Amino acid sequence: MAATSLTTALSFTLTVNTTNATSSPCVRTEVPAHPFFIFAYCLVCMVSLALNAITMRVYFCSSQRLQSSVTVYLKNLAAADFFLCLCLPLRIANYASKSLTMRRIYCNFGATAFYFNMYASILFMDYIAANRYLKIVRPVETHALQTARAARYISIVTWVSLSGMASIYFIVFLCTSWTVDPNPNVIGCEALHSSKVNMLYKIIHSVSAIIFVIVLVSLVLLYWGTVRRLQQSQKAQAKPSNHKLNKSKRNMLVLVVVFCVCFVPYHLVRLPYAFLKPLLKHCATVQAFYIVKELTVLISVLNACLDPLIYFIFCKAFRAQLGIRNRKTTSSWKLSDVPGDMRRQSNSDSRVSTLRHQSVI
Repeated sequence: MAATSLTTALSFTLTVNTTNATSSPCVRTEVPAHPFFIFAYCLVCMVSLALNAITMRVYFCSSQRLQSSVTVYLKNLAAADFFLCLCLPLRIANYASKSLTMRRIYCNFGATAFYFNMYASILFMDYIAANRYLKIVRPVETHALQTARAARYISIVTWVSLSGMASIYFIVFLCTSWTVDPNPNVIGCEALHSSKVNMLYKIIHSVSAIIFVIVLVSLVLLYWGTVRRLQQSQKAQAKPSNHKLNKSKRNMLVLVVVFCVCFVPYHLVRLPYAFLKPLLKHCATVQAFYIVKELTVLISVLNACLDPLIYFIFCKAFRAQLGIRNRKTTSSWKLSDVPGDMRRQSNSDSRVSTLRHQSVI
């Protein structure tokens, strides 16, 4: 039933009698696509939690003597993805339960944390792309923004700024909407919104849309600048290293493609949904709009599943950390028969190599 509910949902809502749709309330629990979303989110939750648990173990439970700025951003991206996965059970419970208390808990706590971590992921993906661009444009010198200290400061500012926005919404919702009776003609968390929360809701989504557009434009420009720089480097070299240049271009392209596939559909629907949905009169149209919006949210959650795979495929430091024990054992055995001076030189080269590898995505 879950597999076929989505295919019948839109046709069901669009074939509802218009007269009945106008006079009857849009009851949230009667949305025909909810079984599909429950099944899909359960599947995504299990996969993403498993992958992100491995990622968190690699980045936070493994000893790393040297950290580059990219590693700092990757750690924060992994944390944002992991915490977003922890919000999915509340979202599933909201779909499955008819309890008003459960609905209020999700709309106040779960939804706030969900979108908070989503936009953290969006920003950290942009930071990673910008860092990669600087690494290609300035392969020898290190820009001030490429230092690990700068990356930590930028990460702290990002988390604090997003926390401020989320806290304002959370407090206003808790103070004005927690005891509000749901509007029977509205689907979703908007049914619990007071007038103050509704206005704040539109402001926050407008600001979020502006942030997304800035990030999207910057990603496209960074990719274009990276391709142009690599083409210039390829022409300047007598014997161009096609493999390395193509790999760098491919890595940036994958990052941009994953970002666009996961987040562009949601933002194309989000603002129209927030501003136009109150103007819709027919229940069938409201339900169809709601289902489309929820589908784009589901697509955006897929980013939590794709990011760990990107770490493994394109980040040498991540692959090295997965096999860190074997590498250490092999290295210590090989260096046991090497003279002291050569061993110290080898250790120094290894640290430099590790730092360089952590800068590659």
